[in-house]
Parts: sequence; C-alpha cells; structure tokens
Amino acid sequence: MLAAALCCVYVAGAAAHAPAQAGAQTGAHFPTNEDLRHVRSMARPRLSPDGRSVLIQISDSTADGAKTHIWLVDAGENTFRQLTWSTATDKRGEYDAEWMPDGGSILFLAHRGEHTQLFRLPMNGGEAHAFEVKIVPPVDQSKEPGAIPPPAGSSAEASTEDSTQNSTESSAATAKAEPAKTEPVECDVQSYFIAPDGRNIALIVHDPETPGEKREHDEKADAVWVDHDPHGARLYLLDPRTGKIAAVPVPPDVRHVSWTRQSDRLLTISEGMNDVGDLTPAASAWVVVLSDLAHPVELKSVPATVGAAQWSQDGKHIDFLAQSQADAPPGYDDLFDLTVSNASLLNLSAGFSGSVEGEPPIAEAGDVLESIQTGTHTSYMRFAADRRQPVQFDTATVAQLNTNRKQSAWVWIGSSGGRPPALYYAEKPGTGAKALHTPSMTPAAWTEIAPQLVSWKSGPPESESPTNGSSTSGAGKRSVFTIEGLLYLPARSAQKKVPLIVDVHGGPTGAFEDNWNPFTEFLLGLGWAVLRPNPRGSTGYGAAFAAANKNDLGGGDYRDIMAGVDAVLAKYPIDPAKVALMGYSYGGEMAGFVEGQTDRFKAIVCGAPVIDQESEYGTENSSWYDRWFYNGYPWEHAVDAWRQSPLANAAHAKTPFLLLQGESDRTDPLGQSQEMYRALRQMGVLVDLVEYPREDHGPLAVGVFGMPSPEPWHGFDGRQRIVEFFKKAFGER
Repeated sequence: MLAAALCCVYVAGAAAHAPAQAGAQTGAHFPTNEDLRHVRSMARPRLSPDGRSVLIQISDSTADGAKTHIWLVDAGENTFRQLTWSTATDKRGEYDAEWMPDGGSILFLAHRGEHTQLFRLPMNGGEAHAFEVKIVPPVDQSKEPGAIPPPAGSSAEASTEDSTQNSTESSAATAKAEPAKTEPVECDVQSYFIAPDGRNIALIVHDPETPGEKREHDEKADAVWVDHDPHGARLYLLDPRTGKIAAVPVPPDVRHVSWTRQSDRLLTISEGMNDVGDLTPAASAWVVVLSDLAHPVELKSVPATVGAAQWSQDGKHIDFLAQSQADAPPGYDDLFDLTVSNASLLNLSAGFSGSVEGEPPIAEAGDVLESIQTGTHTSYMRFAADRRQPVQFDTATVAQLNTNRKQSAWVWIGSSGGRPPALYYAEKPGTGAKALHTPSMTPAAWTEIAPQLVSWKSGPPESESPTNGSSTSGAGKRSVFTIEGLLYLPARSAQKKVPLIVDVHGGPTGAFEDNWNPFTEFLLGLGWAVLRPNPRGSTGYGAAFAAANKNDLGGGDYRDIMAGVDAVLAKYPIDPAKVALMGYSYGGEMAGFVEGQTDRFKAIVCGAPVIDQESEYGTENSSWYDRWFYNGYPWEHAVDAWRQSPLANAAHAKTPFLLLQGESDRTDPLGQSQEMYRALRQMGVLVDLVEYPREDHGPLAVGVFGMPSPEPWHGFDGRQRIVEFFKKAFGER
C-alpha cells in the first residue's frame, strides 16, 4: 500500500560551501529538465584501515546509463581517482566496495559474466580478479518426482522412446537413469561481510540454478507455484587464501551478518522464506561460533522484527533495531541492547522524541552510535544504558557514517537545503570536519536556494463527526499538533506573488528533510514556490506523532496539509489563485484524497498512488504494513478501509488530475492508477494517465525526481508532463 519516503544522497561540486542566494554564483543557473538527466550521486563511503583513504561509490548520470563505479579519495592529499570500470555487458557497474583488513586490496561486487561475482582488486596495481564461488546446489527441482520435463534418462522419459528399441538400447537407457553425482555450480553473490582478521568472508548466496532447472526453463516448463519456492538465500564462509567455501546451516533467507571484533563469532539475521513475513514478522537472529559451524544458536529473546544489528566491541552485547515498543507503524524502530550472557533486553531509545533512522548501529567503547531524525534534520546520537548524547554536525542532514577498526578517523555524507552534499572527513564525528574533493556531480554550477522552516497549528475537524463519514476515531484525531514544513521561495517572490506547488512525501511513515533536492531546484527555476509539509504520520517527531494517522488516512493528515497552505498564503507572497499539489506513493494517495475533498487547487499530480485500500491490499507485494493502519484485515474493517480510500470521494472530484504510474509497480500496482483514471474520466473530470514500461515503484520516482536512473527518458518525460500540466493550470502557456 504505502511506501517509505524515497531519498538519495547527492554531491555537487568538489567541496561544501555556504548556502547561496539565487544568482549568487558566477554563471550559475537553475537546472533545466535536461540538466537533471546529467546528475550523478555518491554513496557508501568506506574509510581505509590506516584512516588515510576513502572508497566512495559514484553513479553515472541517467544520460550515461546510471552505472556505479568505485572511486578512491585521498584524505591527506585531498585528491580522487576512479578505481573500477564496467564492461559493455554489465548494466549495473561495480558496487558495495569494502577494504580488506590489511589495506592491501579491496573487494567489490559486479556482474561481468553470467553471474554477480565477488572481485578482489590489489591496491598496488593490477587487475581485479573474481573469487570462484561454486557450491553444491542445496535444491534441484528438476530431480523432484513429477518434474517436467523428466530428468534426462529417467524412466518417464525412457517410456517415450520407440517401443522397437532393442534390448541393448533399453539397457543403455536404464544405465542413464542412475543418479549422477551433483557437481558444484557457479552462483550469484548477493552480499558479503569480511571478518576483522581477514581470514574469512561471509557470503550470502541465493541457491543457484542447476543444469536440470535450466533445461526446464529453456523448454518452458516454468510454472510458478506461488509461495512454494524452495530456493533461498543462504550463508557460506569463504577462505580468501584458499578459495575454500563452507556452508553454514542457519535458516534462509539470510539478509544480514555481523562479525565480532575478535572474528570468532558472527551474528546472522534471517527472514522466513516465501513471504511468510506477510503473515506475521518472521525474522530470527542466530549466533554462529567459528569453531562449531554446524550448530548455530538462535537468540530467542530477539524479536521477530529485528533489522540491522552489531556486536559491541567486547563481544558481550548485541545492539539492534526492531519494531518500536510504542504503538507505531510497522518499520518505526527502537534501538535495543541485548546482553548475550543472560539474554536480557534494554530499549535504549524508549521515549525518544525523534525517530531512529535505521542505519546499522556503530559500536564505540561503552556507547553505540545510531542515526536519528529530529524534525527536518538527521544526525547521530550516542546511546547508552544511562545516557543519550546527540552529536552536532555542520550540516542539517548527515548519513552513512563510517570509520575504521581503530576509529582513528570518520567519514560521512552531509547536506543541507541550498547546500549540496559533500564527503566529510574528521578525527571524530561532528563539527569542524573537512569536506573532501570528489568528482563533480552536476553538469554545471547551479543556483541554490535554502528553504525556510515554517510551522503551524492543526487540530481536530470543525465537526465532531469523523472525516468522510467514519464512525471510528483515529489515533490523535482530536489532538492539536504543531506541524512543520520546508518552504522554498524563488527569487522573484520579492517582486510579485508566485505560484505554489505543495509537495507531499511518501510513507506515510517518512518525512521531508532539510537536504539538497534537484527536483525542487528545478521547480524553483520555473518561478514557483514549493511547500514540503510533514503532516501527522511523519517520522522525526516521536512515536505518538508517527501513529497519529492510525485509522485516519485522509483525515487529520489532510487537515494538516491544508492548514499549512493557509499559513503560507497568509504570510508569504503566494498567489492564492495559482496553487497546485503533487505527491508520489503515499503522497499520490494524499493527492487522491485532496481530489475528492476540495477544489482549492488548480491542478493535482498523482504518482503511484493507493486509490482503493481493499483492492490494493490484495495485489501489492506486502501487506503487513497496511494492516496496522486500519487495525486488521480490510475485509473485517470494510467501512474503515473504504473511508480511507480516495476512490470513495471520486464522485466529488473536479480538479484536473495527472496520474504517473510504473507498469511493473509491485508496491502500489498499476491497477490503482487505472481505477482512479476510469472513475475520474467517467465523472467528466479532466484526467490523464501516463504509464511507464519496466518501471517499479521506487525506480520511477528516482528518475522523475532527478536521480540517476537506468531508464534514460522516463524521468525527463515525467518532469516535462508535470511542468506542462501545472503551466496550463496556471495560465502560463
């Protein structure tokens, strides 16, 4: 139903600088639609063991295919160079680079043949070479009874032979039926985790396709038995010196591994196979002792919602993220500490007034560092049993903090609205860091405008009767909240009133943060103001605020947004006759609510929405998140599900409406946009639906909002349609 807010980290230019006013940079200009096809991005900084160099993953622009490559930044010399290049057949590039503990080489993943392989690149020169990762397949469906077509030489296949075959041929067929020895098969490496001593590398590998299974697929014997796939993601240990691989019998699907600093144990997080998590949380945590691989031990006190986890430096504790103990939407996490000796749990973030962001914990001596969000800012906080200490940084948003084993230096990516992201380096995390030189991420200098933080009050509906005719109150429905938003004003607003675009974030358990956003800069260049509100249900304001739209979607959150429109119209130079709204995912759902509840907007753009809660629930790729919002299954709460469906108010729609939808969307499927399109079209509303082939939920948003995408023209087309749609509504063309 609803997808978390989509975000990405960007870097523009070689170093960070103070917020610039419009036109302050020599030759600077706001980005054009074509400019947004030439933006690159950076991610995953990794500090070298000696603390002097940084690996950074940099993507090509959309126009260049959006592949990722590994670059090396010298922190002392403040220089950079590219380390890896892709082959023509590789559509993704090189990614997930890590240092070997001795600093003499790096590892990365790439798809340079038939499989995704783990490569090792020596840092003193030479080519990267792939480890040979072959395993004996734990599953071979082609050998199961009733396999279609039967295994070569089986009795079923032999029965189809001409009955006139002589006895010699029959004997040969019988001999062929003898089971052949299973040979190791090359496989895809999904992810890897290096032991601190470098002697072992934990691999997560999906069960490989066997020759027999390939034969079945080639012959189109490829029926899919839903939720019965025996193939899973399993754990193996690779000895990088010998190439020997050993299976570790923890249950699939394995999705996270953490080593102790002593390299004697590892923690694994597994998720149940075949979408069992759609029924109930199904994660489990296991400790594997290196000297006894055959007997993993389950940590039964760890909740089934466990996510990222990390050992303490002394190996006596495990810090991990899991579902908040407060009543909050699924995925709203707390930070927990597990004492290994007695399995006791302590909630380190209980009652925190912000939100835990979800990055893996970082162990310090006696503390654990975790990413947090407070309002529109993101940072880090030191948590311990008896204290919490926020870390102050020089930018409004901070992400992807990383250090080496000695913690002799730290790196991270920082950004602010109107201040492009940069790669930062310091001896300790916090203020006074050095911005390192990196490749330019934009095709030219851009004009940048910092947002203003605005706030307003929003309370219960004027009538005590529930919004949209419900008889059930939502959490926080009758509360009065202070709502925050980020307001961007173009330079010309000092001379005249300007149009306003209200942009609604995804989630609803997400938020707009005070960071650099190329799509907003694009809209500002058109002379339009942009308001990005964080209504109830957003993260960054505590668990109660995140839960305040429970069973009230399209109710209190809608009022929060409309109150924000009133607040900025009253105080800022906005033309009240030229106000439009747009949103993607949950923002698209809110666009649907707005369509049926008010005619104050001149135009509405709706991306990948939820339109009918019940039909969407039955066709999306995961429903666990949704059930929390209306207290159970939609067929048991049909009135509440329909009340919280934008389609319920389609009969009242009047505003011109543009739908943008990926055809391969599995989060908010294509049928949702089609339902809204048909309803509005038959109600006589001006409505357009644009479908994008091959696009799933997140990737389409990535492209439209100016982030690197492998689809060279979908994002360009989406932005162009949005702009033309608003211009027509504003009478600007």
